[in-house]
Order: sequence, then C-alpha cells, then structure tokens
Amino acid sequence: MIVFSFIDYRLLKNYSLPVLFFYLLAVFLLALTLYSRAIRGVNSWIILGNFTFEPSELAKLVLIILMAKYFSQRHILINHFRHIIISGIYYAIPAAIIILQPDLGSAIIFTLIWLGILLASGINKKHLAILAMIGVLLSGLSWYFVLKDYQKVRIISFVNPYKDPRGSGYNLIQSKIAIGSGYWFGSGFGKGQQVKLGFLPEPKNDFIFSATAEQFGLVGITSIIILISIIISRILYIGRRSVNNFGKLFSIGLSIFIFSHAFIGAAVNIGLMPVTGIPFPFLSYGGSNFVAIAVGLGIIQSIKRYG
Repeated sequence: MIVFSFIDYRLLKNYSLPVLFFYLLAVFLLALTLYSRAIRGVNSWIILGNFTFEPSELAKLVLIILMAKYFSQRHILINHFRHIIISGIYYAIPAAIIILQPDLGSAIIFTLIWLGILLASGINKKHLAILAMIGVLLSGLSWYFVLKDYQKVRIISFVNPYKDPRGSGYNLIQSKIAIGSGYWFGSGFGKGQQVKLGFLPEPKNDFIFSATAEQFGLVGITSIIILISIIISRILYIGRRSVNNFGKLFSIGLSIFIFSHAFIGAAVNIGLMPVTGIPFPFLSYGGSNFVAIAVGLGIIQSIKRYG
C-alpha cells in the first residue's frame, strides 16, 4: 500500500498500455485456474507448492482501474450504447471465466463493480432498463445452464436450512448458532465453542464473520462494521475531491469492492443470502483479497497526494 501511494496514479489514467497489460495478465491467470487443482470443488486458486493465489481478487482491482480509465475518457459519450457494450465485453471475459471455476460470489461482485461505475458515469435510463432486462433473462437461463447442482442446493437450503439440518443446511445453522452464542461481548478470543469443537465450518474463511461474532459478540462485530464503513467513507471523500473523473470513478469502484465483500460475507453468515464463499475484508485468512485491497488503498492515497 505504501509503495503504491507514492506512485503517481495519473500513469494509469494517461497511459493505456500498463492498464491493458495488467488486464490481459489477470485474464491469463484466471484462465490458468481452470487447469489447477480444485479446492472444495472450485478451481479459483493457482497453487505452487505451499503458496496459493486467487487471481479473481487481482482481476477485481484491475477491472476497477480499467472501467475508471475507460469512462473517465468517454464520460461524455456514455449515452452511446456501443461504449456500454465495449465496457461490458471487458467485464464479461473475466466474469465468464470465474463462472466456469465456478465462483458465483466473485462473479456477482464483478457485476456490481461494473454496474456501479456505469451508474456513476451517468448511464442513460433507457440503457439501464435494457441492461436490467438482459440481467433478468441471463439469471433465468443460468439456473438451467450455468449453476452447478451444489449451487442450486445452496440456494434451496438457504430458503429453509432446517429442511436438511445435517446436510445442505448444516453450515448455515451452525453459523447462526455461533453468532447467537456470542451475545453482547462474546466468549473471548480463541474461546468460541463452535470453532473449538469443530462445528463451524471454514471459521477462517467463509464463516469468519460468525467466528468473530462468537468470540467478540455484537459489540465486537459492530465495531468492525463501523471501521469498514469509515474506510469506505474516507475513500469516497478522497474520490470526490479528485480533480479528474478517473479518481472519482476509481474511488467508487474500490468502495463497491470492499462494501460488497463485507455485505455479502455478513449476509451469508446470518442467512440473508446463499453461501457464496467470498472473503470478508481484513478478516478472512489468505492474502489475495487483502493484497488487492491494500494496493487499491495505495492508489487512493496517490489520488489524495497528486489530486
């Protein structure tokens, strides 16, 4: 983060080759994951010995940079639908690979980043309605042709986890028990029984929110949410003060990145959304998401420094 804060972000704004290089690199790394060893049925990681890397996190940051650059140069032409189509192609290529992994959670976040920057750029309401209709159509088709059987089971069990409490609904039930057992102040660091006794699955990744709530209670988890909200508000504040559209759009994209990870992560853990398996910002074990956010925050600091 510190290194990127001293690099002038206007290099990304003014020069296309570095941005195109990182985009192609991200797509290449995503494609490599399709041939990697699956972990829990998902090919999301590049595995080199004990080192694992999740390219989708890098790809999210690269998409933010690319979309901010594209629409900062063409914000006057946003009413031309062809520019929405071109930006959609940039978004769809990595998103399609991620769906093939399959990682539905990251694909949703890619979509939110793209749509968020489109809205911030001033997309025409008619074009937005067209995109909404396309989205509804694709969502319906994905149920029959894209979603794997286990993903469909997750969605069904999310509606009523107690229908199969020892099978598809087990994870969500244990997550709710962990959150409820934390009460106001939690059981203390390392003392959560759901985690210690192995009832809560993936307590360092998918269900880190529940594990944290059990150990630190409502007060602890609320404090974390407040801190993330402060970070996001600060990002948006710096973006609003930027002298160019790139800084404004990048700050919006990074805010969506962090917010969507936090919101979906919390919603999954408390049963408001089906299990998607995305990391919770600043908490989940593994460095790919943290590195991507840290680089993004470094660029935000550069925007603050150079205007």
